[in-house]
Amino acid sequence: MFSTGTVWKNVAAVRQRAPIIHSITNFVVMNTTANALLAAGASPIMAHAPEEMAEMAGIASALVLNIGTLTKPWVESMMLAGMAARERRLPVVLDPVGAGASSLRTTTALEILEKVRPAVVRGNGSEILALAGAAGDTRGVDSARTAHEAVDGARALARRYGAVVVVSGAEDVVTDGDVLWLVRGGSPLMPRVTGMGCTATVLVAAHVAVAADVLEGAVTGMAAMSAAGALAARRSQGPGSFQVAFLDVLHSLDLVTVRDEVEVVRA
Repeated sequence: MFSTGTVWKNVAAVRQRAPIIHSITNFVVMNTTANALLAAGASPIMAHAPEEMAEMAGIASALVLNIGTLTKPWVESMMLAGMAARERRLPVVLDPVGAGASSLRTTTALEILEKVRPAVVRGNGSEILALAGAAGDTRGVDSARTAHEAVDGARALARRYGAVVVVSGAEDVVTDGDVLWLVRGGSPLMPRVTGMGCTATVLVAAHVAVAADVLEGAVTGMAAMSAAGALAARRSQGPGSFQVAFLDVLHSLDLVTVRDEVEVVRA
């Protein structure tokens, strides 16, 4: 189902269609994720004012809700944007950054899940386990659990909310609650750069906006991320040069790189 050709089809479709990705995201990663979307061929809008949420839903192709630096006005904007997107049937991708680390983060993520019903939830193992009701052992925004330790929680979360759940890790896990896909690639340098998980979220949103269905978009978005990360790591000397190389590779990502640098298998 998810061959190299499928991944490449959606990489090309993002470039051809330039989907507009509205991101309500955190201060730390705004520049990083906006540049990643541009490098991939998508069009970012980083809008947060409650007064413009309905208008943004009228022009966006997908919505990203990232809870990394929450305040009450941002929670309000997220709920307004999420409800407007749901009304227009736009795909919503939730990034529950640090869920389990504070009650504000956890309750906000759960409220979004209940009221907005996002198409995709992308987090690390601890975040997904926290939302699924297990003890996630979250350390700030970092994960104390591997993606594979969160498989059962991911499946339960997907079934409960009718979402595709993506768990990032050394080997990424993607499930709709039934089937389970593994995305193998990337680099150990990726967790050493701030915002790489948030970058995965926006790339998934861009792919979901153009893919045949949500599960396909989630898998191919993570595959594109992994392929770019693997090649960028070989061109880098460390986290600083990796960040620059990642954008360059994402911009020039080709079929050969996708074929050689990432593997997608059904578990």
